[in-house]
Amino acid sequence: MKLNSSMSIFMLAIGVSLIATAVPAQNVPARATDPCAAQASTEFPQISLSNGLVHVLVNLPDVQKGYYRSTRFDWSGVIPCLSFHGHTYFNPWRPEHNPLGHDSISGPVEEFKSTDGGLGYADAKAGGVFVKPGVGVLRKIDDTPYKFQTFYPIVDNGKWETHSSKSKVAFTHQLSSELGYAYVYTKTLELEKGKPILAIHHELKNTGTKTIDTDVYDHDFFRLDNLPTGPDTVVHFAFEPKAVRPLTNGGAINGKDLVYASELQERQTVSSPLTGYSNSSSDYQFTLENVKSGAGVEQTGDSPITNLVFWSIRATIAPEAYIHLHIPPGETQAWTIRYRFLSK
Repeated sequence: MKLNSSMSIFMLAIGVSLIATAVPAQNVPARATDPCAAQASTEFPQISLSNGLVHVLVNLPDVQKGYYRSTRFDWSGVIPCLSFHGHTYFNPWRPEHNPLGHDSISGPVEEFKSTDGGLGYADAKAGGVFVKPGVGVLRKIDDTPYKFQTFYPIVDNGKWETHSSKSKVAFTHQLSSELGYAYVYTKTLELEKGKPILAIHHELKNTGTKTIDTDVYDHDFFRLDNLPTGPDTVVHFAFEPKAVRPLTNGGAINGKDLVYASELQERQTVSSPLTGYSNSSSDYQFTLENVKSGAGVEQTGDSPITNLVFWSIRATIAPEAYIHLHIPPGETQAWTIRYRFLSK
């Protein structure tokens, strides 16, 4: 892959030997030299992964003790800390944590978001049920449109299984419902050997009688070295993005770059839906860098973008790229997102 000019200040580290740090379904501390080591938790079920270059803490789905137990985001693949070359790339961005808060989460987490918000939501009456993949069967509380900020009572959590090795963890979620929606969903986080790359492989098999038609997007919640969003921050796209709404608070588009004229303050945002991408998966490529700290991350996908929303505040930046899933009964759809971590 050809690196663009905004990445020229970075160099990729060469591989070293693997570090065996992951034990299935247990709390495992990261290496003492790892910046994430101090964030290892004994409060929530968690594992630690490493390929000798990248070190990752991963919170595990758990109905009783899980770090995230709300109803917006997929419960698997929640990363409270990831480090490479002494830099950190994901960290909690909210000052206080609430496991039932819709966005009290961190890392490249995903939401399955169908046209009406959830599978079967529009057809359900108040008190009826609908499905959010990666979460479970939920109760519709009234006749208003779906609101992602709302906690919907969980009727059935489905069944979670977790299997891990030193550099990889796989989550499997099985769910069936009275609505005809049923699936086996597998998400695998894998640190590639000898490379500063985290690959997230997904596979969704439709085991029900109704077609699964939904979008899914990675929210990301990037935090490069926990530095505030501002003039040192640049987001580079593979295409020339166009903002649907005028960018405020010093945000601007300069060619293929989104830049900031000033440091964002509390309650300030730079956000808008973006257009300009094609129907080619090659446009699923973003590079975020902080020129002050020297940390950067390139995100790529193997599927075309169907919608793109950019959202950023002082604490975090999120290029939310949607892909579309259309899975008839008995069929499976797979997709992969990769994060290449960069260091000055």
